Amino acid sequence: MRSSIQRRKLSIPEITVFSMLGAVMFITKYLMEALPGVHLLGLFIAAFTLTYRVKALIPIYVYVIIDGVVHGFSMWWVPYLYIWALLWGMVMLVSKIKMPQKAKALVYMAVCGLHGLAFGILYAPAQAVMFGLTYKLMIAWIIAGLPFDAIHGLSNFCMASLVLPLHALLKKLNKITG
Repeated sequence: MRSSIQRRKLSIPEITVFSMLGAVMFITKYLMEALPGVHLLGLFIAAFTLTYRVKALIPIYVYVIIDGVVHGFSMWWVPYLYIWALLWGMVMLVSKIKMPQKAKALVYMAVCGLHGLAFGILYAPAQAVMFGLTYKLMIAWIIAGLPFDAIHGLSNFCMASLVLPLHALLKKLNKITG
């Protein structure tokens, strides 16, 4: 029987795949920056989480680090350290619920959509601490961002319709690559 340390070790193929997945997350986000709040990150995080479970955190944080390297490790970047992990955690929890296959697609769409809609609320505490905002100013900041968050939520909801097909594809590719 393999020890828990051996089970946690990453293989060379896993390191390669997770690095590439993180890079794909960054490239797609970068290519879609002209469309504010529209990206594939929620889709990728949900599909990677369903496929790789805890190890999905690796490509997520590869993306976060690449984003920081390219755009600068500034104050805007700090909330990325927890915001994407929250979506990962929600998908981990929801995936344990027994539900019909048809319901799964809608549930993952709802989770991704809610994460996008709540993005400003999730981002606000870090902004408040870093910029010394009062509670009222933080609420004003959240309200000012609601139109953007609505677009973000709707976009995430729509993009997440591809979570299960991408998950199925990743499972097939994992069988092929070993």
